Amino acid sequence: MEHLRYPNESEGYRVARNRLLEEETKLRAQIEAVAARRRALPLGGEVPWDYVFERIGDDLMPRKVRMSKLFGPHDTLILYSFMYGPERESPCPGCTHLLDGIDGAARHLTQRAAFHVVAKSPIARLMAFARRRGWQHLSLLSTAGNCYDGDYFGDTTKFSKAMRAQHRVPEGQNWDETIFNVFKKRNGKIHHFWGSEMAFARSAPGQHHRAGDLADPLWNLLDMTPEGRGETWFPKVEY
Repeated sequence: MEHLRYPNESEGYRVARNRLLEEETKLRAQIEAVAARRRALPLGGEVPWDYVFERIGDDLMPRKVRMSKLFGPHDTLILYSFMYGPERESPCPGCTHLLDGIDGAARHLTQRAAFHVVAKSPIARLMAFARRRGWQHLSLLSTAGNCYDGDYFGDTTKFSKAMRAQHRVPEGQNWDETIFNVFKKRNGKIHHFWGSEMAFARSAPGQHHRAGDLADPLWNLLDMTPEGRGETWFPKVEY
């Protein structure tokens, strides 16, 4: 198969690049195969509650909204747990940079599925940060007053004893966590479909701690560079 050739590249470069291309093609096939297996999952458990969230209505006033109403015209709902609880002076920089990227994609994503960002801070605080950040297309919801975060691991309160030990959560302490959860509405009932559990799985030796962020463009773009992601570098809320 004929491949591209860039100006003044050496034969050694082209041989190495073609070998890498073969691996990249295999990786693409693996990603597609994993996505197909994800789509083939059976429905998970029915949600235990029609959780009540808070959002800002069209009249710019706080309004209660039930989970069953978050789907809009779709049968699929994606909720992203944003680490910005009331105990935090500022939100998690990892969550923030991820949402910076998703904000632009959200208007396309919501043509196919409902998508909302949930966090434990009061809705006024969430919206104030979104305005400062310049987010224009994200729907933010407050989980203050419901138990969604505990039930679907947007915090550590319902971690098993073994999970608490694995993630070094001290006895008597808890904190918020980041996770995507996908829900499916079928026959009038809401079921859990998938959650981004890889964030909680042990990393293989030498594996980058953010390697499993399927929705994160930053790390994937840095993977294109000779410097890579860096051993210790992490994005900041402000530079």
